[in-house]
Amino acid sequence: MGVPEGRGRRPRDGRDRMATPIGQLPRRHSPPPAHLPPRHDRRRLGALLLLGVVLIVAAVGVQQLFLDVDDAGGDDAIESPLAAPGDPATETTAPPAETEAQGPASGFDTPGLLTFRGSATRSYYGEGAVPADPEVLWSYPGESGGMCSESAVGDEVKTWCGSGWTGQPSVFERDGRTWVVFGAYDRKVHFVDYHTGEDIIPPFETGDIIKGSVTVDPDGLPLVYSGSRDNELHVIAIDRPTPTELWSLPADAVSPTKWNNDWDASPLVIDDYLYEGGENSQFHIVKLNKSTGDDGLVQVAPELVFNAPGWDDELIASLATRQNDVSIENSVAYADGVVYFANSGGLVQGWDVSGLAEGVTPTRVLRYWAGDDIDASIVIDDEGYLYVGVENERGNARAAEVGQLLKLDPRQPDDPLVWSVKDDYGFWTTPALHDDIVIAAADDGTVYAVDRQTGEVRWTFELPPPTWQSAVIVDDTLIQGDCEGGLHAYDVSDTSVAPPELWTVELEGCIESTPAVWQGRLFVGTRGGRFYAIGDP
Repeated sequence: MGVPEGRGRRPRDGRDRMATPIGQLPRRHSPPPAHLPPRHDRRRLGALLLLGVVLIVAAVGVQQLFLDVDDAGGDDAIESPLAAPGDPATETTAPPAETEAQGPASGFDTPGLLTFRGSATRSYYGEGAVPADPEVLWSYPGESGGMCSESAVGDEVKTWCGSGWTGQPSVFERDGRTWVVFGAYDRKVHFVDYHTGEDIIPPFETGDIIKGSVTVDPDGLPLVYSGSRDNELHVIAIDRPTPTELWSLPADAVSPTKWNNDWDASPLVIDDYLYEGGENSQFHIVKLNKSTGDDGLVQVAPELVFNAPGWDDELIASLATRQNDVSIENSVAYADGVVYFANSGGLVQGWDVSGLAEGVTPTRVLRYWAGDDIDASIVIDDEGYLYVGVENERGNARAAEVGQLLKLDPRQPDDPLVWSVKDDYGFWTTPALHDDIVIAAADDGTVYAVDRQTGEVRWTFELPPPTWQSAVIVDDTLIQGDCEGGLHAYDVSDTSVAPPELWTVELEGCIESTPAVWQGRLFVGTRGGRFYAIGDP
């Protein structure tokens, strides 16, 4: 299988943290990498006419053809399909809260937290209320012991327990019950009851550990999509007594490939198309052809309709080391007909997929090299800007120049960088948007709040590292875990000052997985081997 990609391949101070036995997790800040220094009353008619002109211009603009990008992939071969910020024809506002007429706040037809970070823009964190004085209500499995299995790291077999990066569960309603679904290091996808933690149906077994977050079908069909380190991306039906695989996509179904065969990313399903990047370093689009059979059971007839290497010759030439390390581990984000992802070589890309249903081949409309590994998912705000967390491992000049927390404007493909924040360690976490700030925890435990307009650091605070769990913000409450097992809540109603802590719940093991918040409860797994429901007693 080769050297495992992502969370399992990054030893720090001679340790592979994912494979560190329970009770031996690091509790102190690691020193910075050797190559880096330490961190020290207008007439209405006129307005309507003006708006009409703007709308016509915008409508004509979006008809332009985009230039194909060859393997060399230079920036000068790319045109953006998006209008400039502030254009009244395209500028949007923040998504409103859910109402009966508007549908779920996630943007999907089906209520729930259905995929990693909840929405196509990877910026929906769940539904409150957030517990006020929480405790552990139940843990899974119900019996003693934990969710563990063995998996290889190179030539060495190690024991993995619990759940890790990204590991966010999905929460949704089906048949009058609230389901909580998650994958874990015991090589299984689990389907448990929100209230009791008991299995609703038996777990679905895969051939290796599961690192990423599952996705539940956003159109309300009883389908779950999950990758695994077993070389397969699985489509699982849950309308049977036991979960049943309907189809899988192997990592070697396409070529050429690089690096590995794992599937870390949480699939994104929109309009019957599944978008997914793999550690085979390819980007895939699958037409699912979902339906219900004569027997009333869900069925699929998938077709791989598009794939493309996530790298190009220019990127490979730019990487002085680890040139084969260009896997795609983050979960594809989507807005306005464009999907965005990045790879372990630091290449951020946008692909126009707006013509898929009409048979138009996707074209690349954004190419930006950040210099270093990007495993965090790209987040899109209500104005179309992108927020990108970058790791700091290679120590190259490009990463030092660009920085590690970026805001990009995809409408300016030749020079999209709006601002950046530099950090000696970099970011494995996916940034979180809240009012006028973006929040992200760096690898060394520093939690940043950055002004979304200016890029100025508003405040920071420290947690026991490494901090890989992505921040979750619901009802002005920030939820952030640390690697000593503390799950913390902070009041971020005032974004101008460092937030006061509201409560902490102590769990067993490092918290790498991203929690799910849903109607008064939090759900999260840890490296200690168990999965927890947390709420007010």
